[in-house]
Amino acid sequence: MIRRTFQAAMSLGRHRVLPGAPYVLPKLNPTSAFGSSTDSLVSRLCQRKTDKKDYALPNASWCPDMLNLYQEFLEKTKTEGWIKLPSFKSNRDHIQGLKLPFGLAVASDKSDSRIFTRCIQEEGQGYEYVIFFHPSEKKSICLFQPGPYLEGPPGFAHGGSLATMMDETFSKTAYLAGEGLLTLSLNIRFKNLIPVGSLAVLNVDVEKIEDQKLYISCITQSRDKQIVYAKCSGVFLQLQLEEESPQ
Repeated sequence: MIRRTFQAAMSLGRHRVLPGAPYVLPKLNPTSAFGSSTDSLVSRLCQRKTDKKDYALPNASWCPDMLNLYQEFLEKTKTEGWIKLPSFKSNRDHIQGLKLPFGLAVASDKSDSRIFTRCIQEEGQGYEYVIFFHPSEKKSICLFQPGPYLEGPPGFAHGGSLATMMDETFSKTAYLAGEGLLTLSLNIRFKNLIPVGSLAVLNVDVEKIEDQKLYISCITQSRDKQIVYAKCSGVFLQLQLEEESPQ
């Protein structure tokens, strides 16, 4: 995958869109570099009519803090422009009918494929999370409750589970903010441990978009903002998803 990523970057370089080329995107342009509006990207990712299971819905394992903050943001979807993102078992379900560019398409099409953050099926045992996205402000909030299968130090979540959750939230935000697709880098500074079964809030912002890259930051903290669990910055590469030709 790393080798393919660099091959994609090299291919983009031949199109004169890497650093050093004269083409620079305007900061936080509401239309992506490839001409897709934020509305069309949201519609593509958030299918309204589907029989697929949405895993980003409350279940009996959610702690009171997660349930309460979920309801708060659900109300904000009605009045403040926030959008709740559905979470299906695989990214294939989110981007059906599209293919990756530069030969990155995967030949396998197994129906049992799962995105890593949805690989633990038992409610409350692994990644319990929901992401809300604000299109005009290019930012996201992720409510994350780690289960016991994500334990590192006894009673606390493994740092890798939080890193994974940051990367997943970054990827959805980068895609919706400007067709960001591939993670180029993540820089994480861990501050405190997250107790298993408790709520961690990821506050994600797109800082800038330039040279076909999205620069994103995140602060993960407790609901009352008194405890900072980690800070992270990341860079994502913009790649256009191509529509598959009808059979």
